Amino acid sequence: MKVLYVEKKISDKRMEKLGNTKVKPSQINMIINEDVDIYTKDGKLLLKFRKGRLKNKNAKAYWDATSNFTMTAKTKNRGSTTGSETKDIATNPAVMSSIIGYFDRYGPHQKYEFNQLNVKHPLELRETSFTRLYPKKFKKTFPLIKEIDTLYKKLVPKAYKKQNKKAKETHFKVPGTAFTTITTNINFKTFIHTDKGDDEEGFGNLAVIERGKYTGAETCFPQYGIGVNVRDGDILFMDVHEWHGNLPMKPEGKTKKERDEVKRMSIVCYLRTGVWKKSRKLPRSFKVKHLNKIRALKKQYYNKTRRAFLKKKGKKFTKKYKKGFTPQRG
Repeated sequence: MKVLYVEKKISDKRMEKLGNTKVKPSQINMIINEDVDIYTKDGKLLLKFRKGRLKNKNAKAYWDATSNFTMTAKTKNRGSTTGSETKDIATNPAVMSSIIGYFDRYGPHQKYEFNQLNVKHPLELRETSFTRLYPKKFKKTFPLIKEIDTLYKKLVPKAYKKQNKKAKETHFKVPGTAFTTITTNINFKTFIHTDKGDDEEGFGNLAVIERGKYTGAETCFPQYGIGVNVRDGDILFMDVHEWHGNLPMKPEGKTKKERDEVKRMSIVCYLRTGVWKKSRKLPRSFKVKHLNKIRALKKQYYNKTRRAFLKKKGKKFTKKYKKGFTPQRG
C-alpha cells in the first residue's frame, strides 16, 4: 500500500480567510488516482482512498431510492458549503442535496407548524423528510450504507470503534451501523469548508455514484495541495475537520441535453453528535412514541390548514392522511 506524508502549503490563518471560497486548480499540486494512505507530517491520518470497493448492485439500489428525491427537493440550507456569506437562507444558492436518517434540529417550517398549533416544541430529534415520507426507500439504502460501515471498521478501526460505541447508545440510526445520518448531494460543487455537527472522534467518508461521463469534481484539501479523484464505486475516508471542497465538474457530451444528463452523486455517512447526545441510552419505545407525536402534530397542522382552505372554497372538509403520516411501528 502506498503511504504518503504531506505538509501544509497554506497557513492556518490564510485558510480561515479562504473558507467559503472556491477551490482553485492552482491550489492543488497533486491529484490522487490510486489506493493510498496519506498522513500529515506529524503522523495524523488525513485520508485513506480505495478504488472500486463498493458493489454495483448496492450503489444502484441507493441511486434508485434517493436520486429523484435529491434532484427535486432542492435546498438553500447548506451554508458555507455553497459559498454563502449570510445567514439568510433565502439568499443562498439552491443545490441538489438531501439528508436521510435522523437530525437534531427542526427546520423553519416545522417550527412554524408548531407555533401555529400553539404547542410546545417537542425535543429537537426527528426523522428527515425522506425518511418519514419514504420508509421503504430508506430501507433500500441500507445495503450500501452497511457496506461503507464495514469498510470504515476495517480501514479506520480506531476512529470507528469510538464512533460505533456512541452509535450503540442510540436507536436513531441506520440499524447495525455507526451512522445516524447520511447526506446525499448531486452535482454539488462544495466551497472550501470544514464539516460541523458530526462526531469529532469519528472519521468522514465519501462514496460516489455516476451517471454519464465527466472530468473534474475532485475532492480537495487545498491546505495540503491534494485532490482525490473519487469515482464510481470508490471510497474515501477523510478527516472532514480539515479544510476541503471540490473542483468544478465538467460534463462531457456533444449536446446540451447529453451534458445536462450527467450526474455525480456523492454520499457521506456520519454520526451527528446532537442526535447521539439527545437520544443516548433512551429506550426504543421512546423513539417510537416521540416520532409518532411529531407525525401526529404534522397531521394536525395539515388538517387545520386544509379545513381553512376548503372553508374559503365553500367545500366540506373530510379527514385524510397525507403521505408520510402513517405511524411508526415498535
